[in-house]
Amino acid sequence: MSPFFVMSLLFGLTFGQTASLCAPSEYTIHVEKQECAYCLAINTTICAGFCMTRDSNGKKLLLKSALSQNVCTYKEMLYQTVLIPGCSHHTTPYYSYPVALSCKCGKCNTDYSDCVRERLRTDHCTKPQKLCTL
Repeated sequence: MSPFFVMSLLFGLTFGQTASLCAPSEYTIHVEKQECAYCLAINTTICAGFCMTRDSNGKKLLLKSALSQNVCTYKEMLYQTVLIPGCSHHTTPYYSYPVALSCKCGKCNTDYSDCVRERLRTDHCTKPQKLCTL
């Protein structure tokens, strides 16, 4: 093995987490309710990016808890609430959504993230669209 390869391997193992590219990213959510006349396009930030992870070859020998992989998830966040225009009187016209302030690589927290299922598609509107400006 060449010295360059060994140094690269050691550097990667030591500083792998710092090389992760997990950061707040701009994202547009489209929100609509059946009882409301409009679809709301909301500009927010979410956590997105690459996190270094290591997958063991000895999976059958390890506990399940040792096999969890890191994902790009919220370190700090806050919730914003907006009013969806054109809703009928019997409908709650409010929608709350997370805003990522900072992100980290870590285990997926099921308290505020869906870690298993495919997320709902929020990239289109079926009703007239209004842009949310805060």
